[in-house]
Amino acid sequence: MAEIIDALAAAMFPRHFGPAGLAGEGIDTFVASALAGALQSLRRQVRLELELTAHTSQHAGESHEAQAGQIAIQLGDELPAIRALLETDIRAAFEGDPAAKSLDEVMSCYPGVLAMIHHRLAHGLYRFGAPMLARIVSETAHSSTGIDIHPGAEIGESFFIDHGTGVVIGETTVIGRRVRVYQAVTLGAKRFETDQEGLLLKNYPRHPIIEDDVVIYAGATILGRIIVGAGTQIAGNVWLTHDVAPGSLITQAKERSEVVDDGAGI
Repeated sequence: MAEIIDALAAAMFPRHFGPAGLAGEGIDTFVASALAGALQSLRRQVRLELELTAHTSQHAGESHEAQAGQIAIQLGDELPAIRALLETDIRAAFEGDPAAKSLDEVMSCYPGVLAMIHHRLAHGLYRFGAPMLARIVSETAHSSTGIDIHPGAEIGESFFIDHGTGVVIGETTVIGRRVRVYQAVTLGAKRFETDQEGLLLKNYPRHPIIEDDVVIYAGATILGRIIVGAGTQIAGNVWLTHDVAPGSLITQAKERSEVVDDGAGI
């Protein structure tokens, strides 16, 4: 899967991730070859997942080969839209970091961009019915960047993760447009619900909704299915478990010391 993702990234951005010296018609030839090989390999991997999970798959009873081909085609058809979203992420990183000298630097060196390339592709696999492969893709990025984004998370355009180490974004998180987060931010679940037999429930909304133009600074922890309103700023190391109105500034509570004189002296 790591090789497949690298090939798809190279097909979307051949000048940056393809072989050196590409020019003219050579670019088109390379892109066509990279896509054909990557999608064929992806089809085989999807089939293996479907065979492994046949008893629980949403596609149980269907031909694994046919369904694998359909998922690979769906992802291939989605690549132009994925590239367009990634271009907004790359631009957001360049415009959001004064240390960035060029878009080339952002694409080549920023862990948040690498994590988002993997996430945008993993999210497609997750939506089209290959959740295990999607998780493998996300964990590949996690291992190399320290950024842990579940492939189920819905993330809007122009998303910028600055620095990135320790960022955690849960499965049912919904993030709007032009959101920026810093290192060690957690968008997680407050609690895990169980059924009458004490077994963990699955597939229910349990992570935050972050609306447009929110900034979340380093170390903030936001838990539960809460809504952080558009334009809000969340200061560093904040612990947040309740809804926030649009345009808010959320900071840590100030430390307060009280001296109590009980008659026995201080």
